Amino acid sequence: MKIRYGCILAAALVWTGCGRAERKEAVTFCKVLTQKHADFAATNALEKDLLGSTRSWCESIIAAGSGHGKDLSGNADSAKELAQSASLVSRQLGHLRQSLYDQPLRKENVQAIRAKLLSQIQKRQTMLQDVRVALEGAAANFLEFEQSRAYTGDTYPAGIDKLNSMLGGYTGAEDLLGKAIAELKATYKIQEADLSSGGPAT
Repeated sequence: MKIRYGCILAAALVWTGCGRAERKEAVTFCKVLTQKHADFAATNALEKDLLGSTRSWCESIIAAGSGHGKDLSGNADSAKELAQSASLVSRQLGHLRQSLYDQPLRKENVQAIRAKLLSQIQKRQTMLQDVRVALEGAAANFLEFEQSRAYTGDTYPAGIDKLNSMLGGYTGAEDLLGKAIAELKATYKIQEADLSSGGPAT
C-alpha cells in the first residue's frame, strides 16, 4: 500500500513540475507579445487607414469612371502608391510573424496558442497581398486606357470592382496580439506582476 501511495505522490510531483514549466513558458511568451503589442497596434492603424482609403478610392472611380488624360495617370499613380503601402504593411506583419515563430516554445498548449496567432496573421498578409496584386493590375489598366484611342472614359479596370467587393465588409484590423495575451492570461492565471517581474514567474 505504501508503494502505491508513493507512486501517486511521485506522479503528482512530476505533473506539478511540468505545469510549472508550462506556465513559465506561457509567461515568457506573454511578455514577448506584450512588448510587441504597441508596434502591432501601429501596424493595425496603418492597415485600417490604407484599406479605408483604398475602399473610398474604389468607390469614387466606380461612381465617376476612370477619367481622361491626367486623371488616368493620376489614378495609375494612386494605385501604385496604395499597392506599395499594402506591401509595406504585409512586410511588417511578416516580420512580426517570423519573430513569434522563432520563439523557442516547447509546451504543446503554448505552441497551439502561437500557431493560431500565426495563422491569423498569415490570413491578414494574404488579404493584403491580394489587395496589392489588384492595385498593381488596376495601375497597368489605367495606363493602357491612357494609350488607347478606343477608350471613351466611361469604364474602369475590372479589378476595381474586385477590390471594392473585397473591402466592402472591412471594419478594421483585429487586435490579434491582444486576444492572444488575454487567452494566455486566462489559461495560465497570469497577473500583471508576473509580466513586470525581472524573470518569468513560476
